[in-house]
Amino acid sequence: MAELLTAIEQVTARWVAEATGLAVTSVEHEIIGVGIGVSSAVYRLRLQGDGVPETLVLKLQALDEAAVFTCTMLRMYTREVKFFEEIAAQSPIRVPKGYGGAISDDGSTYYLFMEDLGGYREVDQNAGMEIVDAERALDALAVWHAVFWGRAEQYVETGAAMSLADETYHGVLPIVFAEGWDKVQAEMEVHPTVAAIAPRWVEKLPEMLTALSASPTTVTHGDYRADNIFFDDDGGVILLDFQLTGLGTAAYDLAYFVTQSLLPEVAAANEQVLFDRYVAALIAAGVPESETTTLWESYRIAALFCLVYPIVASRGMDLSDPRQYALVSNMNTRCARAIDELDLASLL
Repeated sequence: MAELLTAIEQVTARWVAEATGLAVTSVEHEIIGVGIGVSSAVYRLRLQGDGVPETLVLKLQALDEAAVFTCTMLRMYTREVKFFEEIAAQSPIRVPKGYGGAISDDGSTYYLFMEDLGGYREVDQNAGMEIVDAERALDALAVWHAVFWGRAEQYVETGAAMSLADETYHGVLPIVFAEGWDKVQAEMEVHPTVAAIAPRWVEKLPEMLTALSASPTTVTHGDYRADNIFFDDDGGVILLDFQLTGLGTAAYDLAYFVTQSLLPEVAAANEQVLFDRYVAALIAAGVPESETTTLWESYRIAALFCLVYPIVASRGMDLSDPRQYALVSNMNTRCARAIDELDLASLL
């Protein structure tokens, strides 16, 4: 294991060679992903050396202290490093090839080297995903869930995944949600539906977490959304970002994707059709139909829970940056659409 670094300026060719086992002789770096995510600092490394890839992606701990705190408490960096050690090889969805990673004992400092897949087609989360792409993404998600159906517990035991019933979620989420909610109210215009729901959301949290971790479960990606999905030339799905892999209901990823990766009007027009398509794909991939009967109920609970994403993420975002502001605003607006149209207030 190479030394854990605290800043990109410490990255040298010698360190990259030690961390990856590649014969790297020189390295240059640039930050990527600005305004897309805040849980890690993400860099593209340009390498020279005998037989080395032209580029690699390097992830380090976030630049924002609040984001590092959240990621540490929720063991997000640990989960991502362990994903590549234990889960990646079994993924039915293409994921980047890992080139080595390590994590500090306290889980606050890490590095992870991955294949650079930046040349593939991306979909901007703010712009929303077209329905054809959404269908492809959900077909792939169904196969992912089917492959890991009933198998998530083994990864919880190793630390590669964390159950939604874990006491850490119960302890940390009320704190970071409250901090994020204060920031959102202070720095942006809040949709009236969200403003009505958010103050009561924390009271419902323990019940939501219990319901979302009830059997049958699978390995959930935890952040299955447009910004974490690429498409290859044939329309095949490529999946990124494995810091929130967990044990939970398959409806968790499904609801998060549909409610957050589509424009509100697209989600409204296609939600039930996409849900039915996903369930049919899940059954076709081998999941017993009898184990899918409660998915709609779980879907609604997950859609309500998903308010946690924009609120908590805002803590580490610069809301004076137009893209980051738009991302939080759009996620809240999309949550509001789901709350109103799925009558999620009745769950509180």
